[in-house]
Amino acid sequence: MATELFNASTYLVDRQLEAGRGDHPAVTGPAGQLTYAELAERTGQLAAGLAALGVRPEERVMLVMTDRPETVLTFLALLRMGAVAVPVSTMYNGAELGELLRDCRARVVVATGECAAAVREAAGSAPEARTLILARPSGQDDPGQPGSGRPEPAAPAGTELRDWDEVLAEGRRAGAAAPYPAWFDSPGFWLYTSGTTGTPKAAMHRHGSIARVCETYASQVLGIRPDDRCYSVAKLFFAYGIGNSLFFPFSAGATTVLDPARATPAGAAARLAADRPTLFFASPAFFTALLNSGAPAAGFAPVRLATSAGEALPAEIYRRFTSRYGVDIIDGLGSTEALHIFISNRPGEVRPGTSGTVVPGYQARLEGEDGGPVPDGEPGSLLVRGDSIATGYWCRTAVTRQVFQGEWLRTGDTYTRSADGFYTCLGRSNDMIKAGGIWVSPMEVEARLIQHPSVAECAVVGSRDADGLEQVVACVVPAAGQQVDEEGLIAFCREALAAFKRPRSVLTVTALPKTATGKIQRVVVRDQVAAALGKEPSAGAAGGPAGDVTVGA
Repeated sequence: MATELFNASTYLVDRQLEAGRGDHPAVTGPAGQLTYAELAERTGQLAAGLAALGVRPEERVMLVMTDRPETVLTFLALLRMGAVAVPVSTMYNGAELGELLRDCRARVVVATGECAAAVREAAGSAPEARTLILARPSGQDDPGQPGSGRPEPAAPAGTELRDWDEVLAEGRRAGAAAPYPAWFDSPGFWLYTSGTTGTPKAAMHRHGSIARVCETYASQVLGIRPDDRCYSVAKLFFAYGIGNSLFFPFSAGATTVLDPARATPAGAAARLAADRPTLFFASPAFFTALLNSGAPAAGFAPVRLATSAGEALPAEIYRRFTSRYGVDIIDGLGSTEALHIFISNRPGEVRPGTSGTVVPGYQARLEGEDGGPVPDGEPGSLLVRGDSIATGYWCRTAVTRQVFQGEWLRTGDTYTRSADGFYTCLGRSNDMIKAGGIWVSPMEVEARLIQHPSVAECAVVGSRDADGLEQVVACVVPAAGQQVDEEGLIAFCREALAAFKRPRSVLTVTALPKTATGKIQRVVVRDQVAAALGKEPSAGAAGGPAGDVTVGA
């Protein structure tokens, strides 16, 4: 049966040349610039160079690369030649990278200079890794970079070390590669996620998934257009970041602003001033950090819209940010398994404290404990379906069957739905607290606490008392110059919440433990609470301490 050809690299790049945008900037930022004509030319050349190196269609290639033009070119070149790009976190150490490298069984790894040492260590523990390609733009402080003053470390035994520029030059001599005749359903790329079960696993995405998130969220919610400039706090190895910084801008002929440095409020302010993005993508934790840093409001003058994802945006943070900076935030819910956002607020139609309504092209439903539908206003487990959902997890049959149920993806989130279709997050399904036999959403209590002027950030978890009954406990980071009054905060919660929802204890902490995407690590918070209250920490918890703890004020 004939199948229509579809290669995502032609969708993202070649269409812009056909539309006459060859001279339009595709990439900008401190690491370099590329026009669409340059992007197309070098993508084809690099694809040819990788093919000459022995990379084959549908073969995995791991990318350990910071946000640079070379990263975008490598990802697009792998799509173009039909190989499978596997971008992974640049924050992993060598041992962690080694685990992923052995899992995906990539023979070729491409890394930027900042990640070179960790990748060399990882390759030494992955016998199938045969080639390490290092991209070392001028100014990178890599131990092996000429002029760094440090010797080039030897490649692991059995691993060939190649220079990214040399691979590109070899492809230039060979002539740019034509697009591989991929199909919509051809394997395109993998994204590692801890997802709903804690251990890293690769969500496998198709070429066509890229088009679907661009045609749904990017086009119909963001309304992205060629004159937009996109700046994302989330990096390219995240599902959220690769959509914001690669798929969406290139699908519309817009410009992406790339910064290889770790995202900080000061760094974001610098990019706002220098590159004047019109679309600003961040997480609730980063919006909170911006507020606490006192970043100047003038920097947001060019921004027409901000988006938030990663976890639910508290209504109070939305209010503070929009009041100070004059920029609307549309909060939304997405996942690595779904590739990007599938429930979202809309520009000019935000209902603070909710994730919004279902994005066109997707369907959602809430399921009760018995597997049946739940009425509006009642909590239920959220499932979603749409054409961007991954085909499953690589070599994880049991968890694939748990999470991917026919056309439906089980998200692991508990939500309520209003009569007019707005979804409100109650938290991860395993984070719900049963206090006095009644379910309590930690996010509902957090939303109240964050309204108090003494609270900068907070996390609410469940903890069992001496009788073995679960109680609500709040960990609070004080606002600058403020002290936390335990009894005052508990009374503040009782003013707006049912009595059973109020915290029974309030702990003052210096910081909250967070993942790389800015999500609160509640398992670590629970252990912190257990230690502070003299209880045993949970078995097998990951992470470290959340900071110094004081019980009460």
